[in-house]
Amino acid sequence: MPEAIVVVSAHSADFVWRAAGAIATAVERGAEAHVVALSYGERGESGELWKEPGQTEERVKEIRRGEAQAAAEALGASFRSLDLGDYPLVMDAAAVDRLTDLLRELAPRLVLTHAALDPFNPDHGVAHDATVQARQLASGAGVASAFVTIPPPELLTFEPHQPELCGFVPTTFLDITPVWEKKVAAMDAMGAQAYLKQYYSERAEHRANHARRISGRGGIRYAEAFQRQLPVVVDAL
Repeated sequence: MPEAIVVVSAHSADFVWRAAGAIATAVERGAEAHVVALSYGERGESGELWKEPGQTEERVKEIRRGEAQAAAEALGASFRSLDLGDYPLVMDAAAVDRLTDLLRELAPRLVLTHAALDPFNPDHGVAHDATVQARQLASGAGVASAFVTIPPPELLTFEPHQPELCGFVPTTFLDITPVWEKKVAAMDAMGAQAYLKQYYSERAEHRANHARRISGRGGIRYAEAFQRQLPVVVDAL
C-alpha cells in the first residue's frame, strides 16, 4: 500500500495557498494525497462570488466545490468536503467523529492542518483543534484499545496568512521548486479568491530565500513553511 498524507482544510481553498506544494511533492514521490475540507467557505471565504447579483449560498458552494476539485486534480490529490458550514465552523462531537473515521480509513503517515491560533479567522483554530482531537482518537494512546486504531501520523501545521500574529514558528521548509507549476495551476483554479495568488507566490519566494540561507542549496526558488507539532523519533542524529 502506498503511504498517504491528509490535509485538513477549514475551507475549500486553504489547502491550495498553504500546502499545494507539499501535496504535489508527496504525489510525485508515490504517496496518496487526500484533502478534507471541513466547509466550502461559502459564507466568509468567497468574496468575489458574493459580488454577483442574486447570489445564493448553494450556488456559491457549487462553484467552490468545482474549484477545489479542479485544484486537487492539478496536484494529483483527492478532495472531499464535510460541508459543515463556515463563519462559524462548528465541530461538534458528530463532526469530530466523521473526521476521526476518515483518518482511520485513510491511515495517513502525515497530517497537515491549520495553526492553533488565528486572530483574524474564526474557523482556522477550530479546524486545528478538531484535527488534533481526531488524530488522537484515531491513533489511541499507542496501546491496544477498545476501538480500531492506526499508527500515529506525524502532525504539522501549515503557514497561516499572518504567521507573526498566529504563533507560527517554522521548523521545516519544503523545496517546492520542482512542482511549482502544479501549485500555480491549483491557485489558478481558485477564482473566488484569485486575489490571494500574488501574496502566496511572493510568500513562496520569501520562504525559498530562508531555505537557501539555512541549507546552502542555491537552487531553491520556491518553498513552503511548516511547523512540527510533535517530536520526531529517529535512530541516529
